[in-house]
Amino acid sequence: MRLSTKSRFSVTAMIDIALQGNAGPVSLADIGLRHQISLSYLEQLFSKLRQCGLVESTRGPGGGYCLGRAAETISVANIVAAVESQGDAPGKEESPRSQEKTAGEWMTQELWANLNAKMVEHMQSINLRQLASEQRAKGVTIEARPGKRGVYAAPKLKPVRTTAPNSVFALGGSLLASR
Repeated sequence: MRLSTKSRFSVTAMIDIALQGNAGPVSLADIGLRHQISLSYLEQLFSKLRQCGLVESTRGPGGGYCLGRAAETISVANIVAAVESQGDAPGKEESPRSQEKTAGEWMTQELWANLNAKMVEHMQSINLRQLASEQRAKGVTIEARPGKRGVYAAPKLKPVRTTAPNSVFALGGSLLASR
């Protein structure tokens, strides 16, 4: 199994959504801003997460993503398996090459297979609810989204009060009065 940037960013984004709880869908733009992740990269990752049923999407102005299942049923191994290629998914062994392995590869194959199994087992034991709880215990909070998205109301302008005359006659009258 490979643990790449895709895996790390996916787990980070899923924790972000889990921290939101039932506050509604979380937009990828918000996640990207909070964690400095490219929006197009997040779209690719969330496409795979959605296909695996880990997240659900909502379209429209208040749309975004929310968890597809309960946080305690989503393990880190599920997230990694969703975003990594099929050959790198947890628990899957590489297909053995026929008689192409060198003597060194045969000698260490069991070591790497055991290490991979332990890593998969450990990642399956950690669920999203635990990770979100750890972040809350550290004091991590997600700022509230603005109530209204999309078209914003224009700011109300205050009327301008001037003491200058508003006509030629008023100007003339003020000049004559000042003499």
